Amino acid sequence: QVQLVESGGGLVQAGGSLRLSCAASGIIGSLSVMGWHRQAPGKQRELVASITNTGRAMHADAVKGRFTISRDNAENTVYLQMNSLHPEDTAVYYCAGRWAQWSPGYDYWGQGTQVTVST
Repeated sequence: QVQLVESGGGLVQAGGSLRLSCAASGIIGSLSVMGWHRQAPGKQRELVASITNTGRAMHADAVKGRFTISRDNAENTVYLQMNSLHPEDTAVYYCAGRWAQWSPGYDYWGQGTQVTVST
């Protein structure tokens, strides 16, 4: 059974930093793509960043220059380093993974971790 477990969320002041981690278990090999999404209250879930198992990464415009996604294939773990946090970054952050490199959806999701940025 595949499980994605996030950690590292919490409360931080504007301008601060947090590092999210997501560990995948129950997987043989490495997922082609792992990503971070977020959902703020009253808003749709949005993609924040994704990374392939060859290290090719993309970041949403809203977080470019502030957030960095990385992964450790050997540990099946993906990270999201978040710097210069803004109150509008407040959301539940979800880790996701998929086998297909070119697919709009994800096969697996974590339970989410809350990030709250105070003014």
